[in-house]
Parts: sequence; C-alpha cells; structure tokens
Amino acid sequence: MRLTTMTDYAMRLLMYVGQHPDRLCTISEIAAAYRISEPHLMKITHRLAQKGWIETLRGKNGGMRLGKPPEDICLGAVVRDTENDLALVECFTTGHSCTLGGQCALTAIIDGALQQFLQHLDRYTLADILPQSSQNDGKPPTHVIQLVNMN
Repeated sequence: MRLTTMTDYAMRLLMYVGQHPDRLCTISEIAAAYRISEPHLMKITHRLAQKGWIETLRGKNGGMRLGKPPEDICLGAVVRDTENDLALVECFTTGHSCTLGGQCALTAIIDGALQQFLQHLDRYTLADILPQSSQNDGKPPTHVIQLVNMN
C-alpha cells in the first residue's frame, strides 16, 4: 500500500501548522520549508479546510491555523479524507472485471489488512506526532511517519 502525495503533504502541512499555534502560517512558508509546489499545496489546503482540519483567512495578513486542537485531529480520519481511492485491488472498485466474484477469499484478507492499517492510525492524533515543544525555531518537524509500502 502506498499513500498518495496529497496525504503525505497534508500530514506535513498539519504538522507545520500545529507547531505554530500562536500565529497564522502561509502557503508560501510551508511550501518553502518542505520544498513543495505552492499550487499543489493550495489544493491540499483547500481540501483540509473543507474538511475542517484547518481554518484559512484570506487577505494580506491571511494564512492558516488548525481548525481544532491537535489532540482532536485523528490521523486515520485525515488519511480517509485525503486518499481518493483506498481500493487496494481492482475487485474493491465498482464495476470491476474480476471473474472470480464471491469465490475469492483474497478480497476479505486484503480488506482486513486495510481496516487494521486505518484502525492503527485511528489510535494516533496530530498531538502524538508534534515535537514536545510547540516551537521549533521555524524549522519543519523532523518527525517521520513510517508507513509500510507493500509493492
């Protein structure tokens, strides 16, 4: 399983903004800190704001901040909101062309693995992955979320 770049960048954005609760953060500063393109980050910001994970303020002095406390931002929920397609195999999709139909036990096994993965992420919040100090001298968080890549 491999999470999309959108989810990766969404987590980075939330971590960055979570480290700066005392001020608004801008797309340009986050893009520079993580070397992410601003247009791509704008799309992610829009999605996170739609879902209520962040609040945005427009204008010259605008920016973004967390939409809820870090301890209320569930990592599993963020992944579900940012992944467009959690279908790990074709037979999870509508209108699939698998001829095995209900004869294949693999579908249930893979679905169980996906559910365990998401349930594991559900046990953690943004607060769990933020540095102990809410300030990090303006540097991006050094935490790395390691996820199993099943290719």
